[in-house]
Amino acid sequence: MANQATDLVLRQERLDETPLLLAQLRKMQVPQLLDECFTTHGNWQGLSLGNLITIWLAFILAEGNHRLSHLREWVAARSFSLQAALDVTFVETDFTDDRLAQALDYLHDEAAWTLFEEKLNARLLRVYDLATGTIRLDSTSAKSFGTVTPEGLLQFGHSKDHRPDLPQFKIQLSTLDPLGLPLTATITSGEKADDPLYVPEIDRVRQTLGKRGLLYVGDCKMAALATRIHLAAGGDWYLCPFSSVQMPAATLSELLAPVRSGAQAVQPIWRTNEETGRREKIAEGFEYETTLTGEAEGQPVVFTERRMVVRGLAQAKAQKAGLRTRLKTARAAIRRLGERKKGKPSPRTEAEWRAAVDKILKQQRVVGLLGVDYDVTRQTRQVSGYGTRPATERVEETVKIKVTVDMAAQAEAEFLLGWRVYVTNAPAEQLSLTQAVLAYRGSFLIERGFRRLKGRQLSLTPLYLQKASRLTGLVRLLLIGLRTLGLVEYQVRRTLAEQQETLAGLTKGLPQKATARPTAEALLRAFEGITLFSLGQQWYLTPLTALQQRILKLLGFSADIYHRILPAISDTQFKMGET
Repeated sequence: MANQATDLVLRQERLDETPLLLAQLRKMQVPQLLDECFTTHGNWQGLSLGNLITIWLAFILAEGNHRLSHLREWVAARSFSLQAALDVTFVETDFTDDRLAQALDYLHDEAAWTLFEEKLNARLLRVYDLATGTIRLDSTSAKSFGTVTPEGLLQFGHSKDHRPDLPQFKIQLSTLDPLGLPLTATITSGEKADDPLYVPEIDRVRQTLGKRGLLYVGDCKMAALATRIHLAAGGDWYLCPFSSVQMPAATLSELLAPVRSGAQAVQPIWRTNEETGRREKIAEGFEYETTLTGEAEGQPVVFTERRMVVRGLAQAKAQKAGLRTRLKTARAAIRRLGERKKGKPSPRTEAEWRAAVDKILKQQRVVGLLGVDYDVTRQTRQVSGYGTRPATERVEETVKIKVTVDMAAQAEAEFLLGWRVYVTNAPAEQLSLTQAVLAYRGSFLIERGFRRLKGRQLSLTPLYLQKASRLTGLVRLLLIGLRTLGLVEYQVRRTLAEQQETLAGLTKGLPQKATARPTAEALLRAFEGITLFSLGQQWYLTPLTALQQRILKLLGFSADIYHRILPAISDTQFKMGET
């Protein structure tokens, strides 16, 4: 009876998206390339580095958690299915904190990581037929609760996470269009400015791709003259906007004077709306050329730079509404200055009124747009003496103000809204004005990658690791995960576009809602609930839904990545000494 009771013990393991993630990582050859490029110490035993990191990545992508101490428990609850899916054997101690920390230390090895990055990028570009044309560069900061040391990676600096009280490090990332695939990353201490980080990252991209003539797109920090010269001298193109320092408002106003007078025509810029399929006007602008000279590696460099003066229509409209709101707010605030309120003294003298009004105008950024007339009445009042204090005279001022809007100044200010100057060394036949605007507007791709890196799916921050080598290793680990998410999303979207179809059923509560551009997060969520369970010696798998099978097909996988786990379980039990 005891044996019969034991045989009927119910065991279950949640599979969810884990087999899919493992299959995707193996398709990318992540475990194989890691084992090829990183040489572990002779004392390393058990599960290989490549398979260890592959399982860890599956955990991170499934749970949104990179904590070293949480992996061991997760693996223990899925030991049969993980071993069957990867065709490996492991023991519980393969996933200790110390072993994971060692793995991060290995990923810190610069030479080995560079080799791995080159091989992985070459593999992905070939398998997914990705055209190398446009590279995007940007940086972000990652806050930490670690300790600051004089030469450490964690330092205080300008925080993009709005936590200047916490130390941080910086990540300079390059990605490939059209899917935002990470190519390379430079990790530096948190106090450094962004501008000097672009040239080293550009050189890393050139090394890993071994290709020139690419278009590098970045923000205004990439527009430093030294960076532009470096790109032009190396045979590459660049596209970036000028900052307000490089293109002051006064200079921009001079450039736009012919536009306002009608002497300079502007070209409309159109875009096809992906939702409706209709063309819509999104911007207008013109361009002019200038010649730049410089020096790169001791050699003179001379090249032509196109400067494109562009007004985004939506941006201009939003800024115009903001300006009018600030004007209204400023007028209301000035009128309220004379109101008597408890604990809030009102200005009395003309000097006090002028100071209060000037403060409001500066706060609302409407200096020069409002006219304020001061009507001052002065009256001499006799102040009686008291005791030994003699009688005196006091001049009292009564101030009345009139606020008007300078319509001409407002019209001039509104005309200047929404304009920005972009610069490129690419010829017009290579990158037209319209193409340049659309290319820069694709910058959300790299920003989306940063949101994934620091958000729910990869959860880079907050960080509690202390050693610089492990911080670097963790970032590199998560960048592999970021590639995985991007490729899952790209493959499904590309296949749907080729088949001219949409995918429905990803939105809970709206089963009929369809999209041709599903996110990786929604695709992975669709596999929630898939469970492997046994009753006695017999194992069972919950059936895959039609949606799950279709997603697998769109990704180029078959349902076999789930079904093959069942026959492999018996062999896995045998290897582990189970009965």
